[in-house]
Amino acid sequence: VHLVESGGGLVQAGGSLRLSCEISSVPFPDYVMGWFRQTPGEEREGMACVSSIDGRTYYSDSVKGRFTISRNNDKKTAYLQMNSLNPHDSATYYCAAGIHAPQLPWLFCDIKRYAGTRYWGTGALVTVSS
Repeated sequence: VHLVESGGGLVQAGGSLRLSCEISSVPFPDYVMGWFRQTPGEEREGMACVSSIDGRTYYSDSVKGRFTISRNNDKKTAYLQMNSLNPHDSATYYCAAGIHAPQLPWLFCDIKRYAGTRYWGTGALVTVSS
């Protein structure tokens, strides 16, 4: 399973960015997708996840109302639209895919409780300046 993120960069506080994650070599519609982020010394945490078939979403409290996750099954791509960014959003953002429990996005976003394998991208750095 190969995932490639794009769209990271530097943005001023209050600005927006859109991350993309293209997946290859798997039947994309069968996979739950998610965006996680990590800062140095901190544990990776799930921000937004979307189920495989019906597109149900889950968001962490820290991004709810500002970030939107979506997926295009024809393009085998997941997106994360990030609005109203603030310096606390600065992190490396990772795209992930999973085949276990694909209809439970909240579970996929739970870094500790998800029992299946997550396939990870290489990460996209997002820096928000104040």
